[in-house]
Amino acid sequence: MLRAAGLVSGLTLVSRLLGLAREQVFAALLGAGPQADAFGIAFRIPNLLRDLFAEGALSAAFVPTYAAALLRDRQEAHRLASRLLSLLTVVVGAILLVGFLGAPQIVATLAPGYDQIPGKTALTVLLTRVMLPFLLLIAFAAVAMGMLNAEERFAAPAFAPAMFNVAAIVVGVGLWLARRPLEEAVFGWAVGTLLGGLGQLMVQVPALRAQGYRFRWDWAPTDPGIVRILTLMAPATIGLAAVQLNIFISSRFASHVPGAVSWLTYAFRILYLPIGIFGVALGTLATVGLAKSAASGDVAGLRATLLRSIRLLLFLSIPSTAGLLALGVPVVRLLYERGRFGAADTLSTASAVSFYALGLVAYTGVKVLAPAFYALGTPRIPLLGSILAIATNLVVILCFDGPFGFRAVALGTSVGSLANVACLGLALQRRIGGLAGASLWLDVLRMTLAAGAMAGVAWTAARGLESIFGTAGAVAHLVTALLPVVIGVLTYAGAARLLRIRELDDMLQAASRKA
Repeated sequence: MLRAAGLVSGLTLVSRLLGLAREQVFAALLGAGPQADAFGIAFRIPNLLRDLFAEGALSAAFVPTYAAALLRDRQEAHRLASRLLSLLTVVVGAILLVGFLGAPQIVATLAPGYDQIPGKTALTVLLTRVMLPFLLLIAFAAVAMGMLNAEERFAAPAFAPAMFNVAAIVVGVGLWLARRPLEEAVFGWAVGTLLGGLGQLMVQVPALRAQGYRFRWDWAPTDPGIVRILTLMAPATIGLAAVQLNIFISSRFASHVPGAVSWLTYAFRILYLPIGIFGVALGTLATVGLAKSAASGDVAGLRATLLRSIRLLLFLSIPSTAGLLALGVPVVRLLYERGRFGAADTLSTASAVSFYALGLVAYTGVKVLAPAFYALGTPRIPLLGSILAIATNLVVILCFDGPFGFRAVALGTSVGSLANVACLGLALQRRIGGLAGASLWLDVLRMTLAAGAMAGVAWTAARGLESIFGTAGAVAHLVTALLPVVIGVLTYAGAARLLRIRELDDMLQAASRKA
């Protein structure tokens, strides 16, 4: 698992770094003004549908069904994939038509505060219509990704998101060099988003063909495999709908503060790096292992896979949380403060990073825990967890919107995610047992102590470097952010060694075997 996780994590790291580079280009090009806010909401609309019908519910339902079919017959599995793609073409196509016609009403509901600035709503509607086809492309890409993961071909699907970022970066740099007006720049960026979705799909096609897959139109919505996927998707879709309702509520609150949608988006993009490297990588591997263990009735294997994934996730995400809390401002300054993104935007974005970071363990934990319920054929528990998350989020926003302003959105997201992962963890402990023993909690305490030491050393280093180099200019940005990160990583590794946290040795041994 560690060696495979290293491959997926490495490729995911490339994708996430390119994603950060994409956001850097976007920030320099559009800053946190009305055009950036308009794009944020416009792209959020196909993203809502993507999580519901593509990468989220569909992947969770498709991978275990496809993996089970592979165990019986490869040709049967390929027929299932073609039938699913045929069904998606019709269903998602109808959704796109409804979305195109109803875009004004959708935007007005999602971002009512945009009416305060003339032209902001109209621009958001235009961008929404341009980017809606992204949903169909990403749905096909999600099926391809699920097929390759089930075949234990992790490289192409892990690299696919990088193609999306590459296309956006190329388009964005071209727009920057051309010095296009803001309205033209944001429209061009929307077109680049579509090109990125196409690249994310096409980069996986050669790997699928190498596995012998050829798409054939096959309309069979009553196929038992399709019915099973839809059955698993139903509660998963409802659960993800609860998550998206969470985002919907957050968007409505944030839309009333100019710049808040952009600040929150930039902040959560930073969280994507550890979520992708730890949560998505381990979740991808766990999904395949859990599906195969469940299909063969190997409960002990399923439990062992989960426990290994949880321990690795905690070892990596706890120090990431501490690091973001200690170094939020210098990290945001390094990543975004250039072009139309100013020092005030840095402070607002960094404050959102701090509140989002409180839920990092939960964001990554859900990626590992939720697939277990789909593998076990009990998707109702993630539904309950999602409903609990949205209720918690709403309560937090309502209680803290006054004192915290738009930051209450980030706080609500974190607390809601913590409630969600607690629900999933307790349910799994009751279902299969052996997860939350005294040994795990003792290691969590050790990891927290090591992360606390790391945060203190990194924060002190950052303040000292700022007093020497200042906070203005590329050199100061690099030194005051990167050096404290390196110092923090070394401090955590040293503390983990002193506290005898075994995951450090496991990772070092896996790296040496790979070398």
